[in-house]
Amino acid sequence: MLLVIFGFIVSAIGFISFTNAFKKEYATSTYHMADTAATLVNGDHLAAYLAGEEEAEYLQTKERLDIYCKKMSVSLVYVILVDTSDYGRFVSVFNSVDNTVDNSQYVPWELGHKRDTTNEEYRQKYKALYRKEADYETVYRTNPTDGQHPHITTLVPVKNAGGDVTAILCVQRPMRELNDARRPYLAHIAFSTILLAVLSAVSIALYFRKQVIAPIKRASEEATRFAHENTKGTELGDISKFEEVANLAASIDKMETDMVSYMEHLTTLTAEKERIVTELSLASRIQSSMLPHDFPPFPDRTEFDIYASMDPAKEVGGDFYDFFLIDEDHLCLVMADVSGKGIPAALFMMFSKIILRSCAMMGVSAAEILTRTNAAICSYNHEEMFVTVWLGILQISTGKLTAANAGHEYPVIKRADGSFELVKDKHGFIIGGMEGAKYKEYQWQLERGTKLFLYTDGVPEATDAENAMFGAERMIDALNAEPDAAPEKILKNVRSAVDGFVKEAEQFDDLTMLCLEYKGSDNAGDAR
Repeated sequence: MLLVIFGFIVSAIGFISFTNAFKKEYATSTYHMADTAATLVNGDHLAAYLAGEEEAEYLQTKERLDIYCKKMSVSLVYVILVDTSDYGRFVSVFNSVDNTVDNSQYVPWELGHKRDTTNEEYRQKYKALYRKEADYETVYRTNPTDGQHPHITTLVPVKNAGGDVTAILCVQRPMRELNDARRPYLAHIAFSTILLAVLSAVSIALYFRKQVIAPIKRASEEATRFAHENTKGTELGDISKFEEVANLAASIDKMETDMVSYMEHLTTLTAEKERIVTELSLASRIQSSMLPHDFPPFPDRTEFDIYASMDPAKEVGGDFYDFFLIDEDHLCLVMADVSGKGIPAALFMMFSKIILRSCAMMGVSAAEILTRTNAAICSYNHEEMFVTVWLGILQISTGKLTAANAGHEYPVIKRADGSFELVKDKHGFIIGGMEGAKYKEYQWQLERGTKLFLYTDGVPEATDAENAMFGAERMIDALNAEPDAAPEKILKNVRSAVDGFVKEAEQFDDLTMLCLEYKGSDNAGDAR
């Protein structure tokens, strides 16, 4: 195919070059014919010829042009006077015809025959000659569409004694030699190309069959056999002179060796994977069991209702929540997010949770709990992990909530007669980030019906397939969908809104939420 394409390109280039050279030679020789014929015409007497004067001279000149037409083997020799107002019309003065040259059927024009200019091309060439912008002009008709044979027409000016152009002499010459010469040229090129292509194709096919096709077939058969039997066969070795094919055979030999070795270890690897999966599942259950998961957690306490959930992004996560009674009148609430994910985060989470609860059970303030927890974690934090924590202590009898925030998300609160809104509380530094960090606390007075919503950044930062985030505004809207609902229903509404937003996108962070509804106690003071 490449040879055929190459032959076609060479033929096209040769065809164009040959045609151009032929046309140039024809143009030059025809110009000389026309220029010689112009010397036979008296440019000063053309108007007299048309007026019927100088008849003897006219007939003599016509006879000479007729003889010249036949001797030069041209189809036409004619002289015309062009209307120079717009070069759109002309009058015939002389018209010599020889139809035997090219089996043409031209009818000679009579003296004084009037005719419109053939087309715009001729009109422009007439103008160029009359204005002496060109010595001669040439018109090619290699593929005429009017039934004529291919020909060339050369136009030269006829001048008077003063050198002015008074008429134009045209010589029309057949170009049948062009087609006669081009046909054998194309035939020779086509035959040579086809012959060379066939011989080359056969030679290349035989060579490639031996050095490429047969070796690849062997390699394919060996690969198929190995896929079915999974046993090492006879090595292919050096089966081809082509480096790529030889490398393929070597790769198959190496693949068989490696695969056999791999399969020998496959059972061990599978068992190891199953062990890891089992351990991860166990770790997930252990982590889940460390978080409060029985609801309602305090069936005998009617002063408040609480519900929480954690959905890890992987088998185990780094988020955690906690709530527990420090004593009969104080409830501790914790929402935390450990840096990182997976097993390291889960281990750090359990370590942090234990320390937080231990410090809280000492009966100290919320700020002091975070301060002591930070000191304990920084003492053993060689991996430089950290945890953000929101911690609050609710005095159940009065509704007074004392809280401290160590770099965690802002809490959301709903007053008894209002809707959920984000509260931008005071932030302290993250736990485990810096030794000696101190934390400040603040207080809220909860009314009967007040709800508190805590969460980790996995909620507002949940993303969809286009990496757009769920955001705090959508979270508040989900909370306010049913603001008076029970805590469990409120968490389900938020999770449903998150799922509806992210759709099929993969969960990349833990989703942890907690909602507390304060129902008050008979001893609670008025809300402030």
